[in-house]
Amino acid sequence: MMAAGPCRVLIVDDSAVVRQILTEILSQDPGIEVVGTAADPFLARDKIKRLDPDVITLDVEMPRMDGLAFLDNLMRLHPIPVVMISSLTERGADTTLQALALGAVDFIAKPRLAVASGLEQYAAEIVEKVKAAARAQVRAAVRPPGAGRPAPAAVVPARPIGFRTTDRLIAIGASAGGTEALRVVLEGMPADAPAVVMTQHLPGSFSTAFAERLDRHSAMSVREAAQGDAILPGHAYLPPGGKHLQVVRDGARWRCHIDDGPAVNRHKPAVDVLFRSVARAAGANAIGAILTGMGDDGARGLLEMQQAGAPTLVQDEATSVVWGMPGAAFRLGAAKETVPLDRIASRLVTLAGSGP
Repeated sequence: MMAAGPCRVLIVDDSAVVRQILTEILSQDPGIEVVGTAADPFLARDKIKRLDPDVITLDVEMPRMDGLAFLDNLMRLHPIPVVMISSLTERGADTTLQALALGAVDFIAKPRLAVASGLEQYAAEIVEKVKAAARAQVRAAVRPPGAGRPAPAAVVPARPIGFRTTDRLIAIGASAGGTEALRVVLEGMPADAPAVVMTQHLPGSFSTAFAERLDRHSAMSVREAAQGDAILPGHAYLPPGGKHLQVVRDGARWRCHIDDGPAVNRHKPAVDVLFRSVARAAGANAIGAILTGMGDDGARGLLEMQQAGAPTLVQDEATSVVWGMPGAAFRLGAAKETVPLDRIASRLVTLAGSGP
């Protein structure tokens, strides 16, 4: 956890231009002190020992040592909050999701350097994410000796559960730390679980890679939602790239509605958009959950779900990377239960089985 005083940041990036821009952006905030920069992980290792930063910004793709290999070593030997700087390419999405699996707190899509003037839009996000990372809970990555990067988990066929699932709907929202939290929850869901609709704050170009990653780890079928998709048991739906996901009622069933409207709470997709639609379309037949994340997106929507009769819960503070969104919902009275991450899947299934 961060000590009193400004948050001490070390910038690790092979581009001198990016190092300069990030230094300028971060130094403008009185709550941040850039204590150093490093052009590659070898230089960074020395500076981490010498400067003891609170947060590191790390470029994913660097010469001399892969950013992921460096992050892997760092999280095992000297866990520090890391914010990844990643490109918006498909490869960048895959690498960033791996980095989050290894323990990075959050990531920022790399500014398009051709338009240095357009960087101001990134400045607020970069400052906010670095400050949130300084307060985040990071743990040493625990893996068996000799294990490399985490391999995709083999999906174990889940035991069927004995209740009718067609009339229940689980809605989940997450942000910082949520890519891994959602994986843990979906890994714990049986193959015939009630339908799940989810919103995770991610850039549009990351959604396909993220859906594929979750699908590999879950007995449920995880997919990007398309306009008009029927929402079926045993399936989990994510918004397609950079659009809101809503649930609408169509006779006796629910369908996905893809909404390309403006950002809500500065996010697109936004959790509030999903939760409000679920409150309207499913009422007491839904169950709502907010996982780790920065800010307060989803808190008001979860309250609307609760007021419509849905049981609601949030991830507890001890297991959240950032207890911003769950904390905001809890303080608002939108959820009476706080549940550790490893028990959320079973709790959601239990609530779904108890009937509206």
